Amino acid sequence: MSKAPDLVKRLLLGRALRSAQAHEQTLPKTIALPVFASDALSSVAYAPQEILIALGLAGLATYHFTPWVAGAVIVILLTVVASYRQNVRAYTSGGGDFEVATTNLGSNSGIVVASALLVDYVLTVAVSVSSGIENLGALIHFIQPHQVLAAITVVAILTIMNLRGIRESGVAFAIPTYLFMLGVFGMLIWGFTRLAFGAHLEAETAHLTVKGPDLGVSGFALVFLLLRAFSSGCAALTGVEAISNGVPAFRPPKGKNAATTLLLLGTVAASMFGGIVALAYITKAKFADPGVNTHLINAAGKDVSDQDPVIAQVAHTVFSNFTPGFAYVTVMTALILVLAANTAFNGFPVLGSVLAQNRYLPRQLHTRGDRLAFSNGIIILGAMAGLLIYAYDASVTSLIQLYIVGVFVSFTVSQTGMVRHWNRLLRTETDPAARRRMKTSRAINTFGGCVTGIVLVVVLVTKFLLGAWIACVAMGVLFVMMRGIRRHYDRVAAELEITGEDVALPSRNHAIVLVSKIHRPTMRALAYARATRPSTLEAITVAVDPEESQKLQEEWDLRAVPVPLKILDSPYREITRPILEYVKSVRRRSPRDVVTVFLPEYVVGRWWEHLLHNQSALRLKTRLLFQPGVMVVSVPWQLASSDRLKGRKEPPAPGSVRRPYGPEQEVESEGTRAAGGIV
Repeated sequence: MSKAPDLVKRLLLGRALRSAQAHEQTLPKTIALPVFASDALSSVAYAPQEILIALGLAGLATYHFTPWVAGAVIVILLTVVASYRQNVRAYTSGGGDFEVATTNLGSNSGIVVASALLVDYVLTVAVSVSSGIENLGALIHFIQPHQVLAAITVVAILTIMNLRGIRESGVAFAIPTYLFMLGVFGMLIWGFTRLAFGAHLEAETAHLTVKGPDLGVSGFALVFLLLRAFSSGCAALTGVEAISNGVPAFRPPKGKNAATTLLLLGTVAASMFGGIVALAYITKAKFADPGVNTHLINAAGKDVSDQDPVIAQVAHTVFSNFTPGFAYVTVMTALILVLAANTAFNGFPVLGSVLAQNRYLPRQLHTRGDRLAFSNGIIILGAMAGLLIYAYDASVTSLIQLYIVGVFVSFTVSQTGMVRHWNRLLRTETDPAARRRMKTSRAINTFGGCVTGIVLVVVLVTKFLLGAWIACVAMGVLFVMMRGIRRHYDRVAAELEITGEDVALPSRNHAIVLVSKIHRPTMRALAYARATRPSTLEAITVAVDPEESQKLQEEWDLRAVPVPLKILDSPYREITRPILEYVKSVRRRSPRDVVTVFLPEYVVGRWWEHLLHNQSALRLKTRLLFQPGVMVVSVPWQLASSDRLKGRKEPPAPGSVRRPYGPEQEVESEGTRAAGGIV
């Protein structure tokens, strides 16, 4: 019968899946859209209010720039979508921006992109969940004092759902995503219809005044303010790159289906973002955040900066004659913002697996769990996002300052790499039709690279001191760490390369059996050692207590054990050091020989029994493993308590024999296997 932890695991995650069921985990476009695009779609809920917060730094004087800023964001969004459609057609392995940059620009560029994306995925979860809880608080006020706890709980639930597998989590998240799209488009249609029939719609904040820190509204100050608003609005672009990392999850033809999904994403996201901004502008909705020194002031001069999010204000205004409509949009917005983190939960583990396969991250991230998901990556993402939410008190305004930098680093480097990709192909392609297609793709990627590069500079200039520097430092730390991991794996692979000396047999094998007293485990170890037919065989014990050692020698002689016993002196009552010194002395006498040390060990069935047995053997084994030319052999003796585990089906340990499925993911250099193997 399974232990309680195994039962809980099965209840939470479901039954384990065979590798042969991998094809069942691929996604059709109808499911892939909500799985990979929920982040980009949900960002329309907070990107408009981030624009208003930035413009509010100069008071109401700059609010009339809102449509222009939003229009610029939409242009960038469509440009990035068009550029990534070229990426997913050319690279379908799931490496995404990392693969594009590494293949075309070199390993350092690839690591820069990878570190940027890893940081941004963690921030995606933290921002999306925090924003979702904030929006839900507009309807359920009880949540507001407990936002941090609620957000961390949601992250834990998302982690468990993704551990159940990509297809199962995708189906669960598809319905809310489509319901959110239905709610937003329904709100836009109803709002513009009411306006067309002459209704006068005004937001509840329409008559309030925005007070900022009295920034200038002319010259360089105005330009900087508009650029800051634009960079904040570019939060609407986050998540676009996730599809390029998730191409392997699509059904064949993978590249074509991913490109179609990207087109749908761009069209839907641009329409929703533009529509919400337009209605917010028409209804004169306002938003302020005391955290950045902007406030809403009523006619009595009182600060009332506790307004609902912009999308909730728009919904309340549009559905002023239909309260269920407001409740529906609010609930669906909160739900989609929470579920938007699922985009990162699908992108982060796949990218981590690709990086591990390329020896830039620990190999454990390249293995799949019971449900064919990259479980280790999912758990790491959930833990890091939870820590961020706790550190920043689930504040969207604080977290979003760290946001966007990473994704625009990957956008820019990736598009530069795609330009080089097309240049390389054009040098060998002779078919006129194919060359025209390649030149068109190159032009799109060139434009995309230039535009995203400009946006990256704007984001760095306007957000660096507001918190973006933390994201930059995190990227730098990840870059150094991944380079160090790669150097380690390369060094290990080089050490494990087969040479002529590896096939040469050792001259002799000196066997040593460690003895503490004469009992059945000792006799089994002696019998096994004799069965291996070593060149020499002896038993050794340490004389911690002279009387006990004398008794052991007498019993040894009395039983006529056919193996000589050597007693090592230990004036300081140590056990490990005398044995190590003796083994080293044997090695010094015959450097070309090997020494095999046999250790009797107890096999126990209860966790607390491990504390009572095998401690000396464990210490000795640990020290002996560092001695060159020394082999350590454990000779088990099963105690009665171990019988209780004989019939139990033992679940595989994390990372054991769970190599990825699929030929495209099994391609691994011998050096990688050597570096990642069990030693």
